[in-house]
Amino acid sequence: MSISTSQDMFLFQQLDLFYDFGNRHELPPHIVQNLAPHIALREYQEHAFSNTLEYLSNENFSKNRQTHLLYHMATGSGKTVMMAGLILHYYSLGYRNFLFFVNQTNIIEKTKANFLDAASAKYLFAESIEIDGMRVPVNEVSNFAAADPNAINLCFSTTQKLHMDFLDPKENALTSDDFEDAPVVMISDESHHVNTRTKKATKAEDEEDRSWEYTVSSAFLGNRDNVLLEFTATVDLRDRNIERKYKDKIVFDYPLARFRESGFTKDFQNFQSVLDPWGRTLQALIVSEYRRALFADGGVYSKPVVLLKSQRIDDSKAFYDEFFQRLQRLTESEILGMATDGLMKQAVGYFQEKDPSLRSLRSSIQQGFAEENAIIMNGSTDNSTEKQLAVNSLEDHSNPYRIIFTVDMLNEGWDVLNLYDIVRLYETRQGGKAGKPGAYTIKEAQLIGRGARYFPFLLDNESVDRDPTDKSVRKYDHDLDSPNRLLETLLYHSKQDSKYITELRLALRETGLLPDEVTEVTYELKPSFKQTDFYHNAMVFSNRREEVSREEVTQLDNRVKSAIYQLDVRHAPSRLVSLFETDDKRKEASKSPKVHTIRLKINEMPLNVTLGSLARYDALRFEALKHYFPHLDSTREFITSSDYLGKTEITFQSDTEDLTATDLRAGLDKVFRAVASYLAGIKVTYRGTDQFEATRLNEVLRNKRLQIANPVEGGIGTSQTNDPDSSRRIDLENADWYVYNDNYGTSEEKSFVKYFSTVVDDLKQRYDEVYLVRNERLAPLAIYSFATGERFEPDYLLFLRKKDQPYKQQQIYVEPKGTHLLETDKWKEDFLLAIEQNAIPHTIYVDNTDYRIVGLPFYNQENRMPEFREALKAATLI
Repeated sequence: MSISTSQDMFLFQQLDLFYDFGNRHELPPHIVQNLAPHIALREYQEHAFSNTLEYLSNENFSKNRQTHLLYHMATGSGKTVMMAGLILHYYSLGYRNFLFFVNQTNIIEKTKANFLDAASAKYLFAESIEIDGMRVPVNEVSNFAAADPNAINLCFSTTQKLHMDFLDPKENALTSDDFEDAPVVMISDESHHVNTRTKKATKAEDEEDRSWEYTVSSAFLGNRDNVLLEFTATVDLRDRNIERKYKDKIVFDYPLARFRESGFTKDFQNFQSVLDPWGRTLQALIVSEYRRALFADGGVYSKPVVLLKSQRIDDSKAFYDEFFQRLQRLTESEILGMATDGLMKQAVGYFQEKDPSLRSLRSSIQQGFAEENAIIMNGSTDNSTEKQLAVNSLEDHSNPYRIIFTVDMLNEGWDVLNLYDIVRLYETRQGGKAGKPGAYTIKEAQLIGRGARYFPFLLDNESVDRDPTDKSVRKYDHDLDSPNRLLETLLYHSKQDSKYITELRLALRETGLLPDEVTEVTYELKPSFKQTDFYHNAMVFSNRREEVSREEVTQLDNRVKSAIYQLDVRHAPSRLVSLFETDDKRKEASKSPKVHTIRLKINEMPLNVTLGSLARYDALRFEALKHYFPHLDSTREFITSSDYLGKTEITFQSDTEDLTATDLRAGLDKVFRAVASYLAGIKVTYRGTDQFEATRLNEVLRNKRLQIANPVEGGIGTSQTNDPDSSRRIDLENADWYVYNDNYGTSEEKSFVKYFSTVVDDLKQRYDEVYLVRNERLAPLAIYSFATGERFEPDYLLFLRKKDQPYKQQQIYVEPKGTHLLETDKWKEDFLLAIEQNAIPHTIYVDNTDYRIVGLPFYNQENRMPEFREALKAATLI
């Protein structure tokens, strides 16, 4: 068997090993505190930053190499957030000049707003950037000739313009000198367009030297300290030249398939019909209004957008005119005629319940999709800065646009979250060769990828049962029958054409937006169980998460205020040395001057100096300090009280006995930077409540239909009742102790259910009622760690009840866990055991006698059976 070596591995694979085995880099404060407050970094983004920091700090990767890295990240995964964080980090390393370049002008305009317009909802930086105690402005520049040495100097260019500027230098444009005189961080977006030279390595040298990639390479190599950071959602590693170039440069790999599997994209459904283009469009308008109403019912403002795609500009213009003529003539009977079956019947029926005449729906469609709410993005003449900013801010409340007419303008570089319906207005098909999708079908798949970005939301009527982190991920994969599933589903409306749909699915699978295989399964409560007294009267318990108040914090952490702060402020004078002096005179002159060690507490320094220095730090203004220290009365108290910085000591090394105000400020800056860094690292913390609240079981348990990507034989997505392996197979349909009709969980979960079937008879001898419930992501059954408030949904709940027992009902949590997760999920096991071990207040009794809640250690067939058996026996007394 061959063993992979580092030479066989991509760079990201080597860096991932450090991350996976615990060598994870914490995000430095200059990134955390200087990104916009609305940005909450996701785990994969922190992973990408960690990989970057590992690369830069590990000489095995970076020694004697100019930094050239590539981030392969899916559309919508937050590449521009990564760019902003990296700009902040490289500024902290001494870089001041940053070039952003991309192949399309339209991407430039929306990126400028993200980096420069503090009033934009998508602005990436904090209102005030502060690094190493100094405020840092962000300036747009046309070149770096007169760059501000204290600012982030951002230059924006297309790759084509950069190429032409290098070939034909002009005043106020970038030239090769800009990349030679001072180091530059070059940020390339959609970088797969730059690789012309890599893919055309056989071209003549003179033509190759004029390629875009050669220009970028020349700029990069202009200074040994220049940095090139490439970002793309598309890396064609099948091309050997590309693979050879990027094998040691891909620092992080997060393709669309992983992005989708993590739940960060909308689901995708093809809505086929035999209707003409207007009929397909009207279906989309009705469904869009239905979505808007469902959002409103849940207390969420949303303006679902419809995109009408034509194949040619002339066709788009013609349908634009037809659309508004037909919209004006729209009737209630035409809408009713769409309610044939399925989704359309459900949507129209929703409005009929509120208004049987459907006049309100007809009116809202006509008003919502009126011409003033439409925008045309057909070709270059529509590619104005105003329109680009409009289509990249469709989620804003002030943005009126609800419908877009386009051809191919928006296939790349378009940031949109609330696109939910794409209508294909044409019926032609351009088949590919040898089972490959055609080029135009790939373009259509790219457009669908833009619309697949997730619109974050939490409905008011569900927010109590959900974790705040659920806002940004799909919530209904495990509840396909919920009407709200539509709120996270992109519909692609097209003519019924099986060959085209097959080709489109192939293109979407190649991009990663569709899994290779999808199955739907249903967990159905058995009718016999629903007739039991237990189902109707039993209680189920769960706790809630609450924010930990800082009201109890009355002083600064000792690690900060008692740290050692030392500073050398010596000002050794310069002197002329005569070449004719004797050795003795030179030795006498070269004797080191006396060094004075001076120790001062901050409350011993002049108040005007300390307050003046403190005022330079936005993070240490009184309102900010008050947030962290609720009992603090003033900034003066902060620098004089022993509870805070009053007794913090700074040791100065000086060549004089008296320190100047400049010396004192330098020492104070060192302390204040440390305090600001510490405070930036403090995050809102939570804990799970001790109190477990009761809910009737029949209000929680229900049938659930769910979608599972890439099911595994004997594992997730496949039936345990019909499992081909007898070691796992069990007839759950006829098992009176199992409340659902089947089990579609992992192989470890199936192993547990099989094991449990062997102890059921023992339990029935002791208890009148024994029921095992599969918790298929039922939100009311989630529980929260006592220590950190982390959400946890144990896979199984075992209910035991007997009238003459000390406890009327026992609720026992069981979590089967694969061997590979035993360590990483250990906090869950600790939490389960804490439910029992901590007793009062953590083991909750509604009336101290009737109910008991217990958590068992992980079930793991391979490694944990003795411990689990003993724990189960102890909990159930069998």
